[in-house]
Amino acid sequence: MSSPVAMPERQRLPVRRCLVPLTAVGCARILAKLSPARLRSIMRFLRQGATGATAEQALRARNTVTAVSVRCAGQGCLQRSIAVALLCRARGVWPTWCTGVRTNPFAAHAWVEVDGQPIGEYYPAGHFRPLLTIPPPHVSNARHRANG
Repeated sequence: MSSPVAMPERQRLPVRRCLVPLTAVGCARILAKLSPARLRSIMRFLRQGATGATAEQALRARNTVTAVSVRCAGQGCLQRSIAVALLCRARGVWPTWCTGVRTNPFAAHAWVEVDGQPIGEYYPAGHFRPLLTIPPPHVSNARHRANG
C-alpha cells in the first residue's frame, strides 16, 4: 500500500478564526519533539476535565488544523494529531489520541480516533497497531486502560 502523494485540498479560514488553531499547531510542534514518555504524561494531563469528542468535532478540528498548517496537512502526522487533540481540548472535548505502527512494510503513524474509528485518515481502523493511546478521561475499556 502506498501513501498519498498529493496534498489533500485544504479549506480556507477567515483570519479571525486562525489564532487558536495556529496556537495549537505551534504547541504541537514543540510537544512533538519530546520523548514518548514525556509526551504521554503531558497529553494525559491535558485531557483532564474534557468530555469525549464526537467524530464531527474531531473532524472539524482536523480540518481546521490542516487549513492553517501545510506541515499538518502533509506528512506531519505526529504534529497534526497532537494539534487536533489540543484544538479539541480548547473546545472542551478530547478524542482518543493514538500512535502506532504497522510491520509490513514498517511504518509509524499518529492519529486521533473516536469510538475506535480513525478521523480523517486514509487508512481503515486496524491498519496500524496502537502502541500508545490517550482516550478521554471517562473511557475505561481494557485497550485504553493499559495505555491511557
